[in-house]
Amino acid sequence: MRNDKLLNYLHLHFIIFIWGFTAVLGALISIDAIPLVWYRMLLAVVFIYIYIRLTKINLRFSYRTLAGFFLAGLIIALHWLAFFGAIKASNVSVTLAIMSTGAFFTSLLEPLLYRRKIIGYEVFFGLLVVLGLYIIFNVETEYVWGIILALTSSFLGALFSVINGRFAVKYQASAISLYELFFGMLCITIYLALSGSYTSEFFILSSNDWIFLLLLASVCTAYAFIASVHVMKWISPYTVMLSINMEPVYGIILALLILGEKENMSLQFYYGAAIIVITVIVNGFIKLKLERKKRRFTNT
Repeated sequence: MRNDKLLNYLHLHFIIFIWGFTAVLGALISIDAIPLVWYRMLLAVVFIYIYIRLTKINLRFSYRTLAGFFLAGLIIALHWLAFFGAIKASNVSVTLAIMSTGAFFTSLLEPLLYRRKIIGYEVFFGLLVVLGLYIIFNVETEYVWGIILALTSSFLGALFSVINGRFAVKYQASAISLYELFFGMLCITIYLALSGSYTSEFFILSSNDWIFLLLLASVCTAYAFIASVHVMKWISPYTVMLSINMEPVYGIILALLILGEKENMSLQFYYGAAIIVITVIVNGFIKLKLERKKRRFTNT
C-alpha cells in the first residue's frame, strides 16, 4: 500500500528544493531586479488565474479585504525587489544566509501586531542571530550592500507572513495569491511607467532569460505555492517548519554546484550562517513543543 504520508513529506522537500532554486534562477537571469520581479509577478498571475478558472474558485471580496490584499501585494513586491537586488549585489549564498533571519523578525513583529508578550527565549535567540550577522558582516565586507538588501527583504518577508496569516484562515490561498501578486505587479507597473522605463529594450529578453523567467513564474511561484498549501493539509506544522529551514541549505548547495566559484565563501561566513540557521531551527522546535504542551493542558 502506498505510504501517503511519506509521499507528501517527500513532496514537501521537493517544494523547498524549488524555493532554494529560486535564488539560483535570480542569479542566472541577466536582467535587473525590478524588471525581473515585474515579469515574475505578471507571469505568475497568468498561471494562477488559469488554475483558478479551472477550479472555479470565488474571486469576489469586499473593498476592505481588497485593500488589505493591496497592502500585502505591495509588501511582497518590495520583498522580492530587495531579495533579487541582494542576489545581484552579492551572491546567492550571502542572500540566503541572511534571509534565514526571517523567523527572528517574525518573533519581533508578532508581539507588535498581535499584541502578545515578548518571550524571553526569543530575545536570547535574537541575540544569537545578531551574532551570526556580525560574523558575516565582518568577513564579507565587499557584500555589505547585498547584506543590507537581504536583511530588508527578510524583514519585509516576515511582515508579509504576519499580515497574510490573518487572510489565510479566512480565504482561499490561491485567490489571495492572485490578488496580492496582481496588486504588487500593478505597483511596479506604475513605478516603471512614471520613471519612463518602458522602452523597447525593456521587452527584449534573451531566450535564456525567457526560459528562466517562465520556470521561475510557473514552477517556483505558481506551482510551489499551490502545492505547498496542499501538502500542509497532510503534514504537521512542526514537520513543515523544520523542513522549510532547509531552504537556505538547499539553495547554497545548488548555488555552489551551478554557479561555481562565485559562491565560494570564507570559512567564517559558514560559521555565521550556521549560527543563524541552527538558531532558527531550535527556536521553532521550542515554540512548537510549548504549543503542543499548551494544547494538552487545555484539553485536560
